[in-house]
Amino acid sequence: MDPTTTAIGTWSGGRFMHFGEPLAEERLHALLRPGDGIDTVITADAYGAGEADRALGAALKGCDRDGYCLIGAVGHDFYEGTRDGAKGFPRFTDPRLRRESEYAGYLRMATERSLERCGVDHFDLLLLHNPDRAGYSSAAVWEGMQALRDAGLTRLLGVAPGPANGFTLDLIDCLERFAAQIDWAMIILGPLEPWPGELVLDAAAAHDVSLITRVVDYGGLFHDDLRSENGFAEHDHRRFRPPGWVQAGREKLERMRPFAERHGLTMLQLACAWNLAHPPVRCVAPTLIQESGRKARAIEDQRAELAAVSGELRLSEEEVRAIRAIGENVGCMALKGASPEHDGAPQPDRWKLDGELSEVAARWGIDPAHELRRRELSRAT
Repeated sequence: MDPTTTAIGTWSGGRFMHFGEPLAEERLHALLRPGDGIDTVITADAYGAGEADRALGAALKGCDRDGYCLIGAVGHDFYEGTRDGAKGFPRFTDPRLRRESEYAGYLRMATERSLERCGVDHFDLLLLHNPDRAGYSSAAVWEGMQALRDAGLTRLLGVAPGPANGFTLDLIDCLERFAAQIDWAMIILGPLEPWPGELVLDAAAAHDVSLITRVVDYGGLFHDDLRSENGFAEHDHRRFRPPGWVQAGREKLERMRPFAERHGLTMLQLACAWNLAHPPVRCVAPTLIQESGRKARAIEDQRAELAAVSGELRLSEEEVRAIRAIGENVGCMALKGASPEHDGAPQPDRWKLDGELSEVAARWGIDPAHELRRRELSRAT
């Protein structure tokens, strides 16, 4: 099965990525189990250093393997790498860990172990998870990914930039270089976060690459029960967002609400419909979050709401543009990946904008100085 219109990832439920309250095991398994309108499930081997795979494997027990789409992701080396605090484990392409000639062997090992933890023998789609510069540009990496398809460990291949937002030119460059291997990509996109994900849409369409969009819910705001950021637990993943983001987001949410009411949609369904109105977007994977407090919605209700999302076009082009205008966010943050702001040695998730990537920008009509900078820095220059 190819990825379906809606998907649920193992980052939901608060156990492995610290969004909201962590669910008890039985409740988490029920959340992740495919069926009841959601037939695509996503995991990444690095979540919980393999524990997310195991949780999903428990959820999949007894399910017909031909009845759901399973998406995996490999790329962070928690087998031999050492965790660097909040930055997580290094990418497997880190030169301190292995040579280029060893990439394929690592990918084979990591994929087989992830499949074993999930209790299945193949993925429907395997993503290269949070690549560094080498992951986007190295032929050895994508030869290793292709070898996994040739071995029957996956049917489709893709790339998932992250964990933070950006990697715009790197992703486009990757699609240009390895279009023959890449079927899908996962990006951040939503009505309150259209930039910079929107900058890759044309390239994805041109290379016939389908998109999965995550963070559609904007940190849970579109679930419509988040009123304040004051109650977040100490390690909640959303604490990295700037102060006041909930209030500012809710003000925009209220301006979008008439569009949802016009079509009989909830706010989450409106966000999903807006994403799916962009032709390359084929699948939406918002984070399902059990917020704390008596007034919080049950996460099971969120799942049912997502399951009711239809793939048919619900919004007109005019409505899509109007919602985009409300969610305007160009220049609101520093982006990861190739950046005109970065100077000095390359970092695992940030590097200089070189001549090659500048040519990529020119080919796709992107002006890095104005479209890939924080707004305040653009004004200063």
